[in-house]
Amino acid sequence: MAVQNARELERNTMVDCQVRPNQVSDLRVTGAMRALPREAFASAGANVYADADVALGGGRYLFNPLLTARLAQAVMSSAPRHVLVVGAGAGYLAAILAHCGAGVVALEEEARLDTGALAKFAPNVEAARGPLQAGWPACGPYDVIVVEGALPAIPLGFAAQLAPGGRVVAVLADDEDGGIGRAVLAEPVGGGYAVLRLFDCTARLLPQLRPAPAFSF
Repeated sequence: MAVQNARELERNTMVDCQVRPNQVSDLRVTGAMRALPREAFASAGANVYADADVALGGGRYLFNPLLTARLAQAVMSSAPRHVLVVGAGAGYLAAILAHCGAGVVALEEEARLDTGALAKFAPNVEAARGPLQAGWPACGPYDVIVVEGALPAIPLGFAAQLAPGGRVVAVLADDEDGGIGRAVLAEPVGGGYAVLRLFDCTARLLPQLRPAPAFSF
């Protein structure tokens, strides 16, 4: 009981000190973050309530709490009914969106990242296993596709998986090594996307969505 109470205190402190003071006002998002045990979505012993990304190995990271919250708020701003989370990891962001009332598909290709937390705490989320670059057209179309990891460019194939008026929420990296970037809202236009900058942020690149190395002669 003492451990449970301590974790609840950590979650509330995370929301009250990191999330709410930094332009996150959606009560659905903050309520979900208070309710969901973030530690269940990472490896045992990880410092998940610090204001930092959590390393998951293999170049994968769980976004820091504030970036997770701001992306969730951006997704929920259009009241989506059907959302695809690309690079869902153990499913923390997917679980938050489900608790906010969205129908969610969580796409991941690395089975090792599954801690069992998604099935336990958000059993209504549909887990999908496959290449992140391909999205998950089988369950589309989606009102929103959100990418949990920075990327240099949004795959053009995602556009075909969006419902009319659908959007992509993602973090675009300013260079190929990641780091400084910007969260964006992207809408398909012609053969590409019209991109609206939401806010600046730092995020690690999602390895599976890095561009293939170019050959030089």
